[in-house]
Formats: sequence, structure tokens, C-alpha cells
Amino acid sequence: MNKNDVNLDAVFIGPKSENKDVFKENLLKMFDDHMEWRKNFHPEDDTVIKLDEFDKESYKQTNLRMREALTQLSSKLRTTMMPWHSARYLGHMCSETLMPALLAQFATTLYNGNDVTYEVGPGTAELEEEVGQDFCRLMGFDPEIGWGHIASDDTTANLEAVWYMRNMKSFPLAIKEVCPEFVEGKSEWELLNMSEKEVLDIFDKVPEKLDEIKAHSVTHKCEMLPKLGKVIVPQTKHYSWLKAIDIFGIGLENLVEIPVDDTFRMDVDKLKETMDDLIAKKIPIMGVVSVVGTTEEGAVDRVDKVAELKKQYAEQGINFHYHIDSAYGGYGRAMILDEYDQVIPFEKLQEKYLQHGIFKNPNLNWPCREVYEGFKAMCEADTVTCGPHKMGYVPYQAGGFAMKDKRLRNAISYFASYVFQKDAKVPDLLGAFILEGSKAGSAASAVWVAHKTLPLNITGYGRLIGASIEGGQNLYSKIVATKQYEIDGTVVEIHPLVKLEFNMVEYVLNIKGNTNLVKMNALNYAVYKKLSYFTEPYANDLILSHTLFDYSDYGNSPLDLIERCGMSKDEWDKVHTVTLLRSCVCNPFLNKPDVFKYYAEQFDKAIVKRLKEVFIEQPEFKN
Repeated sequence: MNKNDVNLDAVFIGPKSENKDVFKENLLKMFDDHMEWRKNFHPEDDTVIKLDEFDKESYKQTNLRMREALTQLSSKLRTTMMPWHSARYLGHMCSETLMPALLAQFATTLYNGNDVTYEVGPGTAELEEEVGQDFCRLMGFDPEIGWGHIASDDTTANLEAVWYMRNMKSFPLAIKEVCPEFVEGKSEWELLNMSEKEVLDIFDKVPEKLDEIKAHSVTHKCEMLPKLGKVIVPQTKHYSWLKAIDIFGIGLENLVEIPVDDTFRMDVDKLKETMDDLIAKKIPIMGVVSVVGTTEEGAVDRVDKVAELKKQYAEQGINFHYHIDSAYGGYGRAMILDEYDQVIPFEKLQEKYLQHGIFKNPNLNWPCREVYEGFKAMCEADTVTCGPHKMGYVPYQAGGFAMKDKRLRNAISYFASYVFQKDAKVPDLLGAFILEGSKAGSAASAVWVAHKTLPLNITGYGRLIGASIEGGQNLYSKIVATKQYEIDGTVVEIHPLVKLEFNMVEYVLNIKGNTNLVKMNALNYAVYKKLSYFTEPYANDLILSHTLFDYSDYGNSPLDLIERCGMSKDEWDKVHTVTLLRSCVCNPFLNKPDVFKYYAEQFDKAIVKRLKEVFIEQPEFKN
């Protein structure tokens, strides 16, 4: 570890409030700064709330009601909220949040900036512009050419991606009506397969006709929609893609899902087969989506292979929008960027990891070549979703969106005369180029301070993501080594789903010798209910999440797991659903050997305790 590398113990409050004094000192400083800021704005102005108000009974009663309400709130929060800060929480992709981000959000909330336009949030709008440039650098885009912004969440960012896909696909048809000289001689099929660069270059030549072109596009003419083709996603897509296709009127029948392979990555061969079939039928491809960090398995799609396909089809005159949904895994790209934000050659990665102390275990060999190439090729996308409030460890709500070519913004721009001036520059016009209207400046501050404290490379976020990945690897290895538990003479096996690519660990419990999939599913759901929000979380010893893998979503991908549990393909074919326990290991401290050893013991104790309870309450499981 180098002296300039981030010390993770210094950036979190800590599971036992170890950094309480540091947090409190900085919080009070930011609070005091704000109070002075209020007072020093035109100090000649008189006070408005007079001292005699403090003695009035109505003032005291109102103040008392506020205190009582806050006391009730504190009680509700402390008794009902999930203890993300503890390594006993191994459920969803939630964890301890970064202390600098929390402090920034708290402080900026006092100023209540609105980043919709520079006019109502000048300071935070500038910060958001810088954060957008950070997103570009992280994804490998040129920040002078690309652009990015914070979204309220990653679903919103994915909605924007579909908005771009739809509008950009329709613009060539509109250009033919408004400026036919630019597309003279092109057939409808050729128009629907123009590259986005060609379209944006035309926009540059006739900026005064942009509004007219839009008026002849799908934004005004919904009858164009059936011509625009299909959106292609992997089976592991987030459910937000269903929402987006619905909201933008594309129709779920035009969402094509590609099967995944046994590593739960999109099957690139199946993707090519599907695309070739659509092209042969003269059905345009509106967009293709890859996932970096699937929300169920943490899988990283072969972005490099899809990017290569995109280039091959472009040479044939077939073009489409390529989006990467890295809401979960996007910050993981920091793991392959050196201290100068340059991509580290694969052959040099392990040397760099040792130099910067990325992993406590020097023998941890991550990533595999396929995952590395997937991260490296993210710069080939047109747009990317990335989630600061996931693996950026920033408080909600802070999603992220980045594009390779900032000119793309004009595809969805709208200008409200009372908010925006068309001749103004970003960040003045932020709200004109995004799906949302009013947006909290505090989110921009939180992400900006997080990025300033933890650089988006191996010295900062690389260390944090590395700690999470190592914690996940530790849990996976522990499950593999445990193999089984004995509960009063009954042996219960534990099987992981798949080898880790990120920090998501999924596994099943099955009574040894059981070949009934319905029974195994019921056992895992029963254990989940005892280790989840169904209980009183603050009183629980371990908190997990769960998920279902259904044939309609995953095909036969879970079959390897089913067979390792001692069941046949015929049994899988009868049920076609498997219930799994799910642990997203976001906690930044489970990479420490002594810490992990302790919590691994607590994991085993909790599993055994809950299995005993299930067997007592439902003795049929043992039969």
C-alpha cells in the first residue's frame, strides 16, 4: 500500500461508530459554516424571529411537537431499519455508506440546491457537471467529448437510454422529410440503419432545423414506432428494462431477451444468431444492452465481444445504439485503472494489486480474463448506466448516466422558457437534457466529495471495490469449504450457485439425499423468512435476501446447480424454478481475515439455529 492510497478505515463511520468523533466534528463544522453563511448575507438586515417569540407558549408547544416527532422518528428508525453497517447484513446491495458522502449530503441539504438549472443551484450544478466528467473518465470516454449526469436512480438512467435509442432510430426518417438532400438515395432500410454519428453530423450542419426534424420524428409521430425495430437485452436484464419499453410505447413484444450461458453472461453466439435473423427479416435493431454486474449473480457480460459485433455489423451498414447497464458493476472499472486513470494491462494487474494492497490475500486471482476484457471494453458503448448509490457507497438517491458523444443530448432535449435559455451552456441547461425536472443538489455534492476522497482508480475506489470483492470471495470459499451442516442427525448440504465474478454470492441449502426440488425450494424459503425483514431485523443474528431463478427467465442455466444438489434434469423440468439464498457482500471490512473469521462463525451459528427452528416447526422437511 502506498501513502497516497485510500485507507478504508478512515472513510466509514464504522460498524461500532469507531469514527464517531471524526464524523461529528466535520458535521458540526459544516453546520456552523452554514449558520454563518445565513447570518453574513447582508448583515445590515434585521432579525426576523425576535427573542420574545421564544417565551411564547405557542412557540414552546410547537418546538415540543417537533422534538416529540423527531423522538418518534428516531425510535422507528432504530427499531425497524436494516443494520447495513454490520457484517451480519448479507442481503441486498446495501452497506455502510461513505462518511465523506454522508457529510456532503447532510451539509448540502441545508442549502437545498436544485440542479435542474444553474439559476437555482449554481454551486451544486457545477459539481454535477464535474461528476459527469468523472463518469466519462471512469468509463473510458473523453470528458471533453462525452457527458454525464446524476440521475435519481439507475432505473431512470435506463429509461433515458431507451429514450435515446427510440428517438435516434427515428431521426433519419424525419431528416428525409425535412432535409432530404442529406439522405438522398437511401432506402427506408438504409435510413433505419444509419449510424448515430451520421445523424449527429447532420444535426451539426442544420442546427436551426433541429426542432423541425424532431417534429417529424417519433417524438411527434407515434405511428413511426412499429418501424423502429427491436431492443435486445440479456435474460439477466434488470426489471427496469420492462418498465422502460412499456413507458416509451415500444411494446414488450419488441423486447428480445437473449439466453445466458452457464456463467450467467449473455450468450454472444445466441445474440449474433438473433441479430442475423432480425436483419434477414429486415427488422431494425433499435438497441443492444449488455449488463456489467447482473443484480442476481454479479455476472459481467462479454462487452468486448458485443462491441466487436457492433463494429462488424457497422461495416455491413447495420447500426444500433449500444448501452451498458452497469448500475451495479460500473464502479468496478476502477479496479483496472492505474493511478493516472489509464487501463492497466491484464498481465500487470496482479503486480499492481500487490503494490497497492488491493487484496489482503496475495493469492486471490481476480479478475479472470473475460471479466477484465468486459470492463476494459466499456468505452465502446454509446451510453452507460452507473450507480453511485450502489457500489459507489453513496447515500440514496444517486444513479448515474454517461454518454460517449455529448451531441446525443439533443435527441431528447426540451426547453421550458421560464427555466432555460437555449443559448446558455451546461450546467445552466442540465434539466433540458435529462428525464427529470427538479433534482437534489445534495446528491451531486455527495458523489463529488466521494470522488474527491476516493479517486476513481486503483488508489481509491479500486481499494474499496477490491475489499468488497475479496469479502465476497471469502464467503464463497467458506461455503465451498463448509459443504454441510448437521442438525440433530440430519445433514443439510450447502451449494454455491456459481463461481464469483463480482461480490454476489448465491447458494442453496438441501437435505442430503433429497431429490425433490419443491421441497428444497420450500426449505430455502423457510430459512430466508427467518433471516430477513420478516423478522425484527435489529434483533436478528444474520440478515439475507433471496431470489428465484425461473426457466422463463434463465432457461436451463441453473441445471448445473440442480444436478450438484443430487437432482435430475427430469426433476428440474417438472418444476423449472429454484429458490436461492442471496448475499451481496458490500461490507468493506470482510476482507480482513480476523473480521471475516469472526463473522463466518456467526454465519454458521445463525444458519444452524434457523434450520433447527424450521425442523421443529415443520418436521416434514426431515422425512
